[in-house]
Amino acid sequence: MTPPEASDALDADENTPLAVSLRLAVLKKRRDFLRAARARRQGTASMMVQMRDRRDDDLAVRVGFTCSKKVGNAVARNRAKRRLREAARAVLPQHGADGCDYVLIGRAEVTANRPFDLLIGDLRYALKKLHAQK
Repeated sequence: MTPPEASDALDADENTPLAVSLRLAVLKKRRDFLRAARARRQGTASMMVQMRDRRDDDLAVRVGFTCSKKVGNAVARNRAKRRLREAARAVLPQHGADGCDYVLIGRAEVTANRPFDLLIGDLRYALKKLHAQK
């Protein structure tokens, strides 16, 4: 069953379903998160986005998710990360740059409660600003 807030995630001009792209991979190693932390970052109302150009031959877009204990207890952190994952699945296949790592960091009391269409808009805004700095 699709959550009700996820149904608005498509653009009017995009007719593709929210599917995981074959070129979207998940960051799992601490060293990848630390490298992204030293790279460019852009804050929005609902999240912080860090972007690192890997400068290698791999064209995969990799993404990681994190929420500190400031976001809340484990239930609140997991809910915020789930929402960030869905936003990344909706936006990064179209707007992510090849060969880049992205880390999405949840914000306390905002990421879990922000309307999903605004969450997606925040991610698109952050990507646009980060790619303009490139």
